[in-house]
Amino acid sequence: MTIKFKSTLMALGLTLLAATTAQAQQPNARDAIPEKMPFDVPYGAPISLAQADAVLAAAVAEATARHWKLICTVLDSGANMVSFKRMDGAQLGSIDIAVHKARAAVKYRRETRAFESGVQEGGMTYLLTLDDLIASRGGIPLVEGGKMVGAIGCSGGTGSQDEVVAKAGVAAFK
Repeated sequence: MTIKFKSTLMALGLTLLAATTAQAQQPNARDAIPEKMPFDVPYGAPISLAQADAVLAAAVAEATARHWKLICTVLDSGANMVSFKRMDGAQLGSIDIAVHKARAAVKYRRETRAFESGVQEGGMTYLLTLDDLIASRGGIPLVEGGKMVGAIGCSGGTGSQDEVVAKAGVAAFK
């Protein structure tokens, strides 16, 4: 081997070592330790039937105005069903999905959109291993007086359609 060839090999080796070391030193965003607990909304008394029905009336009105056939439900702060609406012609598979969205929003104290974004945009596929999680928009917590009293879940359209209708229900609650 010539000295030039040995120098080139050594330079290549040092470059690979430096690149590996630099790559290893990049912090992992999931290793960050927040000061406060995220989504720390305390659970409150369960939403009443009258409130749940008002939420669903607004959601169904929004879906009807847009000619979308959806299924919407409200669960209380213990993830128990309070009220449910299946619009005429809505797909049957969305019954369980609407309930699942509301249950995930109550149990994890956040919109199901957060899970969808985490999986699709954030590469956090580990989220799919969590119990009762659904990574699809349309599940939104219902908060009154700073406490979680329940959640609405809507399904039957696209995620964005489900979310629009769920937000209409939330707006009626506030």
